[in-house]
Amino acid sequence: MPQTAQTLDAAAVRSWCFLSLAALGREREAIDAINVYPVADGDTGTNLYLTVESAARALDAAFAEAAAPDTPEAVRAMARGALLGARGNSGTILSQLLRGMASVLAAGRDGDHLARALTTAADAARQAVAHPVEGTILSVASAAADACAGGGDLVTVARRAYEGARTALEATPGQLAVLERAGVVDAGGRGLVMVLGALVEALSGEALSPLAAAHRPVAAAAADPCAAEGGPAFEVIYLLEADDAAVDRLRGRLDALGDSLVVVGGDGLWNVHVHVDDAGAAVEAGVEAGRPYRIRITHFAGEPRRPEQVQRAVVAVLPGDGLAGLCAQAGATTVLATPGEPPASGDLVDAIHRAHAREVVLLPNDADLRHTAAAAAEQARAEGVRVALIPTRAAVQGIAALAVHEPDRRFDEDVVAMTAAAGATRYAELAVAERQSFTSAGVCQAGDVLGLIEGDVAVIGQDPTEIARTVLDRMLSAGGELVTLIVGEGAPASLADALESHVRRTYLAVDTTTYHAGPGAPPLLIGVE
Repeated sequence: MPQTAQTLDAAAVRSWCFLSLAALGREREAIDAINVYPVADGDTGTNLYLTVESAARALDAAFAEAAAPDTPEAVRAMARGALLGARGNSGTILSQLLRGMASVLAAGRDGDHLARALTTAADAARQAVAHPVEGTILSVASAAADACAGGGDLVTVARRAYEGARTALEATPGQLAVLERAGVVDAGGRGLVMVLGALVEALSGEALSPLAAAHRPVAAAAADPCAAEGGPAFEVIYLLEADDAAVDRLRGRLDALGDSLVVVGGDGLWNVHVHVDDAGAAVEAGVEAGRPYRIRITHFAGEPRRPEQVQRAVVAVLPGDGLAGLCAQAGATTVLATPGEPPASGDLVDAIHRAHAREVVLLPNDADLRHTAAAAAEQARAEGVRVALIPTRAAVQGIAALAVHEPDRRFDEDVVAMTAAAGATRYAELAVAERQSFTSAGVCQAGDVLGLIEGDVAVIGQDPTEIARTVLDRMLSAGGELVTLIVGEGAPASLADALESHVRRTYLAVDTTTYHAGPGAPPLLIGVE
């Protein structure tokens, strides 16, 4: 006779996670086949499976670090793994459900705590969705929580939650017209029922009876002329390091750009999901809010709204003739930014005119030029030029964007790729202090070498090579795969070789690329991707 658990210990959490993964693996194709909302793209089952797979990897890592992690550590590892690997609308919501449960289960692991955890999870998931819709995974989560609100022993609570979720799943076609027309239940809700069933199995040791057939598949429903059409062209997902206030502003901006907005996470790390037409603007919003990475952009089935391919150009602002020449060789129209003389909006408009293109990607490469570049873009748009402004804050971000530029691609796709490349590039530089001043790293004197990371002074010293090495180590401590070094005329002759050698010795999986920018550029610019 199977033994039932009296408390949700770490081993039970691990069993739940891997049973969920196995269940979703079995049902993945069936869930994909009934995926009609919010977009009939047939990937909800796959997205849920990949989300739980990431949670399982994180749990494995937690058990590898500590042979017997406690329950809060296990639950937090599962929730964080799901957050880091969340895919799609339903996967992102599932990660928030797990995070909501973790916040309660850290305090207790009996049936009453599980009931409260499910309620907290359902509430947290609704709060993460900009415009909650009934008949979705949210309805199923709420029903599961309501069904076990009275508490009880651990297995009883889990069973009540599962049965409540199953009942709510069968009701979803009556709540959402697109499901009723297609003759299917909600795909995300079905996936959540599988996860709750795995919880019952992990706690009771008994396998549950399989769910009913998944109803009519999407292939049959796709011909329905009433099915949802004309939605946004792109799904954009990224992880974001940002504070709460910045994320609140981001929610408002993304909500105005598109739909299916879900922002989950907390404590400085967020997973952002939205459907938009302007994918570049969605990533740009993330860049302004904090540091987006692991950016994934999916173009939904069908043709884009504006598929025409026309001549395109890149206009880039660059410090120094050498760097400008480097980018001009790559095909960019360049604007020189000399020290103390930043370009005006008129200079940027003139460069857009010189490009002789109907489509222009504008790279300001300086945080202080953000508003100047925006004004130039607006003026050019008024003259009939299609302009995309990518808010690059440093030349290395512009070079990263230019490296992935493909003029034969559709404009939106090219902008998305360039924006993602720029956003994934952290930047730093060496400068020489002109006068005594107070900095975030302390007081500097005239002539001191300053190591700046993301615009803030991080290191002060005398030896450019030592300062550069310290800056590189600090940047690579957060990870990285490629280091770009742009060496100016004022740098020591041995600087590039010394830094390349240091990276090779210390960071075996990191590559380096070096460019010599010549006069006018800072002594050293560093990019880490």
